[in-house]
Amino acid sequence: MQAQQFLTEVPPRWWLALAVLFIGILLSYVVTVVNRRLLERAGVPRAIEGTAFERMAHELGTSTVSIVAKLSGYFVFLLTLFVALTVAQIEYTTLFWSGVVGFLPGLFLAVLILIIGIVVGDKVELLVQERLRGVKVPEVNFLPRLAKYSVFYVAALIALSQIEVATLALIVLLGVYALAIVLFSLVALRPMLQSAAAGTYLLLTQTYGIGDEIRIGEHNGIVQEVDVLVTRVETNGEEYIIPNRKVFDQGIVRVR
Repeated sequence: MQAQQFLTEVPPRWWLALAVLFIGILLSYVVTVVNRRLLERAGVPRAIEGTAFERMAHELGTSTVSIVAKLSGYFVFLLTLFVALTVAQIEYTTLFWSGVVGFLPGLFLAVLILIIGIVVGDKVELLVQERLRGVKVPEVNFLPRLAKYSVFYVAALIALSQIEVATLALIVLLGVYALAIVLFSLVALRPMLQSAAAGTYLLLTQTYGIGDEIRIGEHNGIVQEVDVLVTRVETNGEEYIIPNRKVFDQGIVRVR
């Protein structure tokens, strides 16, 4: 009798709210499964394979695809939770959740953008490293990491804009970051720029060519290759890769 009385005293809207919440749980599960399969069929796991974020996710027993899919499921669940509270007409809780739900879409997009930015930044770093693998100049070693953190920074700015951080502040931060990149690049790439200028002069004037025997500082041998950045000299089975700026600094001696 007490159980029956309790059931009759519970307002119908509460039962409806429970039904909405149950449907929300089912929908969040379906959305999670569907999004995971869509991302897998789109080839996302293969595209982000080897990135730092994916490796970290594997160490935690999950994957980037699973994290993104679960985020979408949580988003659906929180929306249905808000609907359930609204149906139940719980006044103060509803007011609280209305503020949360108003903030929720922006927060969801911000987190998603951050994850995408981290994954894309890691992938960009790998691609730049692959492209520069044949460049044996130490000055370019920082470029992959610079590209990675540039993507991170832009993603962070976009994510902050989704949670209504002041646009003017974001523009100022972006300008400061761009200026910092330019100044850092000028300092870090100064030796490479000097080598490029010297290499351009050497190629235009044809001071020496492939097959010539030359001496640059302590290195004496046959020229194997001359490009914009370096001169490759071989002697006694050893190859010396000399930055072109050192050619100008140490001088050239042609052995006839």
